[in-house]
Amino acid sequence: MSDIAIRVENLGKRYYISGSQKTYNRLGDRVVDWVAAPFRRAAKLMRGQATGAAELDEKIWALKNISFEIKHGEAVGVIGRNGAGKSTLLKILSRITEPTTGYADIYGRVGSLLEVGTGFHPELTGRENVYLNGAILGMKKAEIDRKFDEIVAFAEIGRFIDTPVKHYSSGMYVRLAFSVAAHLETEILMVDEVLAVGDIAFQRKCLGKMDDVTSEGRTVLFVSHNMGLMQTICKRGIFLEEGHIAKDGPISEVVDAYLKSLEQRQSQELAHRTDRRGLGKVKLIGVEIKNCREESTTILKTGEPARFIFHVNGSVPGMNMNFSIIDQIGQPVIQLETKNRSPKDRIDPTQPRTYVCDIQQLLILPGRYRMDVGVVGDNRLQDYVHAAVVFDVVEGFIDGRLERQKEKFNVSLPHTWTLPASR
Repeated sequence: MSDIAIRVENLGKRYYISGSQKTYNRLGDRVVDWVAAPFRRAAKLMRGQATGAAELDEKIWALKNISFEIKHGEAVGVIGRNGAGKSTLLKILSRITEPTTGYADIYGRVGSLLEVGTGFHPELTGRENVYLNGAILGMKKAEIDRKFDEIVAFAEIGRFIDTPVKHYSSGMYVRLAFSVAAHLETEILMVDEVLAVGDIAFQRKCLGKMDDVTSEGRTVLFVSHNMGLMQTICKRGIFLEEGHIAKDGPISEVVDAYLKSLEQRQSQELAHRTDRRGLGKVKLIGVEIKNCREESTTILKTGEPARFIFHVNGSVPGMNMNFSIIDQIGQPVIQLETKNRSPKDRIDPTQPRTYVCDIQQLLILPGRYRMDVGVVGDNRLQDYVHAAVVFDVVEGFIDGRLERQKEKFNVSLPHTWTLPASR
């Protein structure tokens, strides 16, 4: 028997980007679209949205020429920026969508958790969905019966197991979906970033279960932006960049390559970056960092003031800015947002497209950090840029105490000690 669990050869996936991919129910629809196509293309040229034939194709390759093999029992992390093709790859391997070119052979039953409620029918109860998922995976009722109590106990939704899942919160969805995927007897488990929806305690529980899954010799394909988790769970990594494999190898080397690419990406003008998500009515077009001397910089000092300036290209009702500071292994350090107001906040009518966050004392320890920035408006995510800027923090003083880099910690606090008298 072959030791290959997944074999991918020259895989490619093409999407249409000029709106949703068309489906036709009548011959007349096809004729109308065929007649209108030249005029749509001419309009794109006149508006400057295309400069040649290649740009008139109205399609984009989310994946192209992807080839790799994964052995039974391997735990592999898939890394990449937003839009790199990670979720598309998992959807193809899970048989949710078909590739445009190439093929993927899967040797074993696959359990997938790609987004909240994947594979659940909203009108069915939690109990019915457990059995439905098992049947889809090709499991017999006796096999599901044997695991059922364990699934419900792990998901912590015993009281609601006979409630239609359309009434579940997103956290309840995730708990049951992960429990089903991890406990039913599949040889291959695929997990996307959806675990971030659950609470902290459940995330730890899921990670413990994934450790159990890998120790049982089952194959795991794991997508995450958290490099710390990735290196804990996986031995091997695949770094996707713009739909291609940029690096495939030991997880530590792949993480290093990914972090270097983030640093290189910040040299590209924010307004021109395509690795972003959101409706796009308003976009982030610039981030500036200033130190205590009002100098633009990418190097800050622990314990000193810092200023972060965010420029956007427009406005929508109810607009809010938020940003997260993430350490070098992908662990979140802090998130700040304009939605959480303070009496000390002020409005500057002269700068309608600029948000400024002043930090009186930077309590972050020395190291390299990235900043992920989101713009929300009309109660919808308008723009989200992963690693909008990368900056360094160097040694400094907090309340006269020199703060240096520490292996496991990122934050310090102003504090004093009361010590016993020395003898």
